[in-house]
Amino acid sequence: MRLNGHGGSSGDRRKSDFSTVLPAGKLPKNNIIVIQRIQTVFLLLVLPVNIGFAFTPMFSHAMLDPSGWLSNGLIAALLFSMALSVFAVFLFRNRPNQMRWVKRAMFFQLIAIGMNIGIFFTVGRIGMNLLTEVFSVGLLALALVFQYLALHYIDKDEKLVKSMDRIR
Repeated sequence: MRLNGHGGSSGDRRKSDFSTVLPAGKLPKNNIIVIQRIQTVFLLLVLPVNIGFAFTPMFSHAMLDPSGWLSNGLIAALLFSMALSVFAVFLFRNRPNQMRWVKRAMFFQLIAIGMNIGIFFTVGRIGMNLLTEVFSVGLLALALVFQYLALHYIDKDEKLVKSMDRIR
């Protein structure tokens, strides 16, 4: 394929060859965010899952708490978990530090799950009509699974980099 009017194999393309295919000013910019790591996807999936929890009956039950400590604690734990997950995405250059922040996010997610299970048992009516409440607990557990998978893949990347350093 000839890109710039001169012959040659595809191996001898110069950097300017692509200017014929794409007009000047239409080249991709460096500021486009490209998600290249699966752990980034898992960490970002924590957001919609935790936000989706706000539209479940268990969240409504938590908001009915007369003292307010349960609802405030649940909201704070979820917000910290989401914020730390997003923060960890930007620590991709320092994987050990990224793993520490993901573990902290998992800690807050566990607090939210524990509070949610406490709310679940105080709702009463244990039986078949609590399917949506069980789904609510499952959403928070799914977010924890996403965080665990992100941690697993970050650790896998770190081990790969260490093994490559040993080979050198």
